[in-house]
Amino acid sequence: MTQQTILTITGSDGSGGSGLQADIRSISELGGKATSAITSITVQNTLGIQEFYDLPASTVRTQIEAILNDLQPQVVKIGLLRRIDVVQVVAELMRKYHPKYIVYAPVLHSTRGDLLVAPQVYHTIQELLIPLCTIVLEASDLPSGIRQHGHANQLAAALAYYLSCGENVNEAMLHARSYVSQKPKGYTEDNSRSGELYNLFLDAIDRFYHRYSDVAFYAEQLGVSARYLGQVTRSIASRSPKAMIDERITTEITQQLTSTNKPLKEIALMFGFSSQAHLSRYYKKQTSHTPSEIRR
Repeated sequence: MTQQTILTITGSDGSGGSGLQADIRSISELGGKATSAITSITVQNTLGIQEFYDLPASTVRTQIEAILNDLQPQVVKIGLLRRIDVVQVVAELMRKYHPKYIVYAPVLHSTRGDLLVAPQVYHTIQELLIPLCTIVLEASDLPSGIRQHGHANQLAAALAYYLSCGENVNEAMLHARSYVSQKPKGYTEDNSRSGELYNLFLDAIDRFYHRYSDVAFYAEQLGVSARYLGQVTRSIASRSPKAMIDERITTEITQQLTSTNKPLKEIALMFGFSSQAHLSRYYKKQTSHTPSEIRR
């Protein structure tokens, strides 16, 4: 199925750690097409939010309608909504245009625990918007340990991307969780050279895991030596590049084994193995189980 445009409706985070900027980055990194409508402009950096400038409902409406009328996105991701009239407008437009999927990632508190959305606003969200949503993300949807600033947004953005590719909700959630679980702590806020390279390595794994497992290939894509790439991943994640690549491949193979009836030969070809036997040897080395044992 052809990948569709994604519309994200949320606040702007000037630090890039969350909000609109993070949504567009995550969707674009995965290969998707992101469009946006801003609900609030924040004065924000890595120390937190200093001020809010909530946009009028009429401005939010015209932004959303401009995208919906022209590009007709079938996947909408919703985040920060701070005004009752904005919630009403968003709900009205979702009912009017009927996008296939609506993903809502509630943004209620800041990283420091400050309340961002008044109780009466969230009551309106519960009454008008949530019944229209395909998925409402909760903290339990995030992989264990992954609760840092921006990770809920990353999960929702990745989920929107995989839904836009034609995956069903369960498949999309599995792939989105896998994507987020490989992000390091502080992923969106590490602006060092090594942090940037590490993030690019994760993105490369996401694009090429089903075709390449050789560290040298990824190092070449990133324009660095395999040795330097290893130094970076061990410094940030205490893991080798090969271990990270193998974990992603193994996770995806397990998903195929447990959720499909595809023959092992077909799965082997999907992941670039020369034969079913090659796949079996690799999988047993990684998990201590054969593919057949996992299926049983």
